[in-house]
Amino acid sequence: MALYFLTYDLRNNRNYQKLYDELDNFNAVRVLESTWSFNRINTTANNLKDYFKSFVDNDDGLLIVEARYFATFNTISTPNRSNL
Repeated sequence: MALYFLTYDLRNNRNYQKLYDELDNFNAVRVLESTWSFNRINTTANNLKDYFKSFVDNDDGLLIVEARYFATFNTISTPNRSNL
């Protein structure tokens, strides 16, 4: 199981709900205002990018990172490390 971070820029339309609903389905944890973390198995950052593109508009930005190490300061919550 790997820990992933997803961060986004929703630019013009800014319809957050579709993305938030899907992040909820992933049991994601909001770490910063536009950064979430979640655990997945048998996938890659590229596959997740392709998947999450369907929940944002074509002009929006996504960054998916698989993390081995991380540190936080003053975050909304702690990254989702359950079952790691």
